[in-house]
Amino acid sequence: MKSMTALSTASLSEQGIRATVEIRTVNGRYLEISCRLPKQLSHKEIELRELLRSVIGRGTVQVTVKTDSDSPLASTLSLERIEAYWQQLEKLRKKLKVSAPVGLGDLLRIPDIYTTDDTALLELAEREWKVVVKAVRAALASLDTMRKNEGKELAKDIRARIKTIEERLDRIEERSMHRVPEERERLRSRIAQLFESDEIDEQRLQLEILLLADKLDCSEEIIRLRSHIKFFLEALKSTEPIGRQLNFLLQEMHREINTIGSKANDAEISQMVVSVKEELERIREQVQNIE
Repeated sequence: MKSMTALSTASLSEQGIRATVEIRTVNGRYLEISCRLPKQLSHKEIELRELLRSVIGRGTVQVTVKTDSDSPLASTLSLERIEAYWQQLEKLRKKLKVSAPVGLGDLLRIPDIYTTDDTALLELAEREWKVVVKAVRAALASLDTMRKNEGKELAKDIRARIKTIEERLDRIEERSMHRVPEERERLRSRIAQLFESDEIDEQRLQLEILLLADKLDCSEEIIRLRSHIKFFLEALKSTEPIGRQLNFLLQEMHREINTIGSKANDAEISQMVVSVKEELERIREQVQNIE
């Protein structure tokens, strides 16, 4: 089981090229990936997303890639562009009536006047991408380890809460078994008070007791709740993404415990039902971070 919340960074240097990758993941209903790549590697975004999908199944993912080279490509000045910019700046200077002339330093600060050979750019981008891929894989390995470790802690906490729920459920079942004879005697006593001088219709009384017993019986709900707990604990052992499955099972558990609470009509059982609901809500909060 893996958590969806983690942060990992990896840096790698090869043949004068340095790549730094940061991967940040938080919980999310689906897999949503946001990539920040250097301009020269923007065409590699689809490949980067496939690398991430191979490890991450669900969550919101933010990836930042930075590269640097010890031997940057040589750039040449474009005389045509310099001349075009100079003419435009001169027109602007005269229009605004600026007395200072356009200097060479002003022109050299314009990035667009430098050109680089396209073939050399592509070759450098490919070499950078090879280093980036290795850095991404290293960051993903570290991220996966972190998410698994966090998942173990979440599973440990969830199992402890499930154990508490099972203990409460045992007490609810034990208490509900005593409710029927108690209510039978209470009903008989109340009817006897109403008909002190009249004969009680035993057949009608037995029918009312049967209806009451059916209303108070929580055995079906308890059996279903225990079944959901069993599937829930089995799902925790899975190596596949289980967040959605756990969410569904929690909804079913909430439904059963709500039914038990509405049928119980008993202060002690109601108190334990509230306790179970509290534990289920805490588990639900934890499950929101599970992939």
